[in-house]
Amino acid sequence: MKQKLILSMLFFAGIISAAFSQTKEIPTDYGYIVKIGQKMPNVKMTLADGTTVTTESLKGKVVMLQFTASWCGVCRREMPHIEKEIWQKHKNNNNFVLIGIDMDEPLATVKKFAADTKITYPLALDPKGEIFYTFAAKGAGVTRNVIINRSGEIVYMTRLFKMEEFNEMKKVIDLLLQD
Repeated sequence: MKQKLILSMLFFAGIISAAFSQTKEIPTDYGYIVKIGQKMPNVKMTLADGTTVTTESLKGKVVMLQFTASWCGVCRREMPHIEKEIWQKHKNNNNFVLIGIDMDEPLATVKKFAADTKITYPLALDPKGEIFYTFAAKGAGVTRNVIINRSGEIVYMTRLFKMEEFNEMKKVIDLLLQD
């Protein structure tokens, strides 16, 4: 029995390792200034409902940061998938946090954007793109997702909306939440 448990744990660790080993090399044209394995930078976010979230308050949770803006057509195509396939699946899991970070738009625009896209996950305000530019280079495109594990390390990053990459990201989130 104990041997089976150990073998199961090793098998699971191998699956996670394999899933992340494919994501170690992020293409330079993605425009990230953070790297896989790096600790999540210290940020402070104000959600559209006024709640404040800090890096410290996210410790011990699997976190998905989705960078977005109302004027971004690719974001608008991706967000219903995030809502249906990630948020609705995991929103009641206390070990999971999803925050959309809206780049440099006023509160009224952010609230209208959420209503227009029919998303229910929280959106944070990012005046002047300060949070965005903590993760990505100046001039880099907005549509991107960053997945952070319970230890606070960046483990997966996407750019634009590519279904294969999106599906892999969902698997990574599922694996992290099994842990």
